[in-house]
Amino acid sequence: MKPSLQALQPLGRALMLPIAVLPIAGLLLRLGQPDLLDIAFVSAAGNAIFDNLGILFAIGIGVGLARDNNGAAGLAGAVCFLVATRGAETLLTVPSDIVSGLAKDAATLASDAWRTKAVAKLSVPIGILSGLGSGLLYNRYATIKLPDYLAFFGGRRFVPILAGTLGLVLAALVGSAYASINAGVDAISRAVIGSGLIGLFVYGVLNRLLLITGLHHILNNVAWFIVGDFHGTTGDLKRFFAGDPTAGAFMTGFFPVMMFGLPAACFAMYRSALPERRKAVGGMLVSMGLTSFLTGVTEPIEFTFIFLAPSLFLVHAVLTGAAMAVTHMLGILLGFGFSAGFFDYVLNFTKATRPLWIVPFGAVYALLYYSIFRFAIVRFNLKTPGREDEPIGEEIADASTDRGESFVAALGGASNLRSIDACTTRLRLVVDNQAKVDERRLKALGAVGVVRPSADGLQVVLGPIADAVAMEMRAAAGPLRAAGAVSSNDRLPSSTMDAGPWLEALGGRDNILESGSASSRVWLHVADAARIDEDKLSKLGARMIAQPTPGTFHLLIADAEPVAAALQP
Repeated sequence: MKPSLQALQPLGRALMLPIAVLPIAGLLLRLGQPDLLDIAFVSAAGNAIFDNLGILFAIGIGVGLARDNNGAAGLAGAVCFLVATRGAETLLTVPSDIVSGLAKDAATLASDAWRTKAVAKLSVPIGILSGLGSGLLYNRYATIKLPDYLAFFGGRRFVPILAGTLGLVLAALVGSAYASINAGVDAISRAVIGSGLIGLFVYGVLNRLLLITGLHHILNNVAWFIVGDFHGTTGDLKRFFAGDPTAGAFMTGFFPVMMFGLPAACFAMYRSALPERRKAVGGMLVSMGLTSFLTGVTEPIEFTFIFLAPSLFLVHAVLTGAAMAVTHMLGILLGFGFSAGFFDYVLNFTKATRPLWIVPFGAVYALLYYSIFRFAIVRFNLKTPGREDEPIGEEIADASTDRGESFVAALGGASNLRSIDACTTRLRLVVDNQAKVDERRLKALGAVGVVRPSADGLQVVLGPIADAVAMEMRAAAGPLRAAGAVSSNDRLPSSTMDAGPWLEALGGRDNILESGSASSRVWLHVADAARIDEDKLSKLGARMIAQPTPGTFHLLIADAEPVAAALQP
């Protein structure tokens, strides 16, 4: 079970990249509609994103799964998706009643429209499969070496070619088995929707329980983009914005929890903090509460008690499931483009059914959450913010260092990091040695939780700043070993190549601080750039020499890995 969950971790992370476009899509679509600003081209612009979610998933997941987030994987995802969808369309058999009685040209147009609409129903699943396949192909073949006469098509350029072939396979499967696939999807949709209150309750509970692993994104994508059908538009979220009066059941229940329940939990933690520490933690708790209320981003709150009091988190999950069921029972239907916060509540108020009922229901949930959290914290002496036995000292976070460098240092240094990624609220890392991670320092830097989903996997919960921190960390850490640096365990024997001439051209071994290879490049950090002899390097086979930053050199070499191995101490 554990290896399977670990294998799904990258997919959960990758799904967040295409989902990140939904806020602007929802904003444009709603602002342009007649009941708001009534600007047709603005509404059409937002709708264009919803109409093309399939290819956005293909591109976003491809890039998100690629080990270095390279755009070539996104291009491969787009190629796979286009080949799969257009190829599948040509294999579909158009029902006779669609074209009966029409002239030839009209019949051709009607057939094309039917095929396009039919495949569009499966565009998100096809997009997810295209992105998944392209990302995996990139990780496997991005460094492939072809014979010299085909060298142009080697490396990353080979991946879109393979992705096109994968697209043909998907086209054949979808086109030849469309009736069975469509019937299967419809049957699943009917079963999920037909499960009624029980199904919504289970969905709400699982949505929160899977939060620990980050796999709730996969569950959400099924509910929001696949389940149900409204004139060819699938998914609870897409159907809501398409005007389906029955859509919103898989979103509504989050509003009382995120706008009222969890902010009330923050207030309970503030009231339960030691009197002398309330001022110190008040700002953090107010910030987390407002973030949840306004935007629906809740992980910073949840990770303050998710490990500290698992039973309290289980109660939170059950209350979320109950909110999903009760709001549906009361006939409340409301949707969102990003999450269940106040901004989405106001924006989609006029499209909702009985949206005002969210306020009194939310007030009940606020009272419920406050009472439960206040009782549990005091009764069981939970060490929520402001009640820790040993407060984290401000001296741990070095104000003289930049944020990226501070996080890298707290994670054991650049040499301990193999991969740096982020989703909406958490850093997603792969580390060499978990023992080198300083959790106390991470919390001093603003982390509210740390999750270890596998032996080398690490997730640091930061809130909405996670992606910005990840970018700063990449800049501070420089090239990571996962990008191709040669470790002491996997380097080639240096005896396979005479390192002397290379070391001489690079100013001596003492001038090389760090080195590694990535595809057909050798990268180096050197102590003194003036000691590099570019003429000698060119004579040794370096086809191009670049210096992206002071002290860093990239050498384009046909066979880079042996050279990088020979340069190792």
